[in-house]
Amino acid sequence: MSTTFTRQLERLVNGIPTQDGAGVSLTRVLTHDLQRRLDPFLMLDAFHSDEPDDYLAGFPDHPHRGFETVTYMLQGRMRHRDNAGNEGLLEPGGMQWMTAGRGLVHSELPEQEDGLMSGFQLWVNLAGRDKMTTPAYSDIPSTGIPEATPQEGVQVRVLAGEAFGVKGAVERPTTAPLYLDIHIAADIVGNKRLALPIPATHNAFLYVYEGELLIGQDQRVASAGRMAILSNTPGAQGVEIQAGKDSRFLLIAGQPLNEPIAQWGPFVMNTREEVEQAIDDFRAGRF
Repeated sequence: MSTTFTRQLERLVNGIPTQDGAGVSLTRVLTHDLQRRLDPFLMLDAFHSDEPDDYLAGFPDHPHRGFETVTYMLQGRMRHRDNAGNEGLLEPGGMQWMTAGRGLVHSELPEQEDGLMSGFQLWVNLAGRDKMTTPAYSDIPSTGIPEATPQEGVQVRVLAGEAFGVKGAVERPTTAPLYLDIHIAADIVGNKRLALPIPATHNAFLYVYEGELLIGQDQRVASAGRMAILSNTPGAQGVEIQAGKDSRFLLIAGQPLNEPIAQWGPFVMNTREEVEQAIDDFRAGRF
């Protein structure tokens, strides 16, 4: 059966300006109320500022249990350290993929005092059977992220999953995340549409961080700073987009877990009792 690209733009979402860590200014794009709709994804934050007061305090030591954090840098430098002895420097174009599993305490602190700090942090849920797995950490430099050029003027960075015959830097069998950073150059504006393959089983969304996209057959507009949730059209394995101008956006999709979500801050489990146990374990120093 041929691939169909008939997903549509179901809903546009405006991010919520907030602060996290020790006072880092950011935009919360994927919020708590969308966790069921966009399962297995729990959160997406976007940060972008050249004002040092917006990011200098960083994210001092804090715990996680039960999910994975993915930090992708566009600009800036951020140092990771955790209580398992891992340490790494995130630089422009690089990605950090951390599996908190049964528990980690880590910090993410800027290694710059001025200039632009820009990027994203995505939280990916773990299946109940994997929530107490051994913590793991990967630092992937910009040169370690494969790229595809499906047509002239289009560059696709494949952070996770597989797209256009290119396997990404990370693969996960259970949630099967697809994480793409796509750049469309201005010189192909008005050209034919770009067909983006997405597994029919996946929940999916786009986040436009520069420019403007026309999404689906009805060409609904998604402008910079907005998340476009894509419809779960039966049998549709992808979506067609067209750039209204020079554009850059994320395509994120994943296999839903369809499990209960019990969250208290940085602990994401399946039941309230498991969350309470996580709190007790952290306070007792068992992470």
